[in-house]
Amino acid sequence: MSESSNLVALCDAADVEEDTPVQAMASGAVYAVFVKDGAYYVTQDLCTHGPGNLSEGFIEDNEVECPFHQGRFNFITGAPTAAPCTDALRIWTAHVVDGKVCIDPEESRT
Repeated sequence: MSESSNLVALCDAADVEEDTPVQAMASGAVYAVFVKDGAYYVTQDLCTHGPGNLSEGFIEDNEVECPFHQGRFNFITGAPTAAPCTDALRIWTAHVVDGKVCIDPEESRT
């Protein structure tokens, strides 16, 4: 990966489909990887409200619905969009390098 030495590969880009996020683990953390209109997005996998994994959630437009309590988040911005979720998700900038979705784990933001 020549783009940056801080990038960590999460999964193959080809494994992520528009309606099916992928759970990825790297450096002891768990992420959810999304794709929308050819662009990739990475959020924390654990819902900020409860024990739901967003990688198992229902996708509609730019939102993921938590399978635990049906709260929603915009997976592009991390913003909560439906109750009971009120805290934003941590998100990372996704980079596709050599067919892999990668992030800099130190670069998260909410």
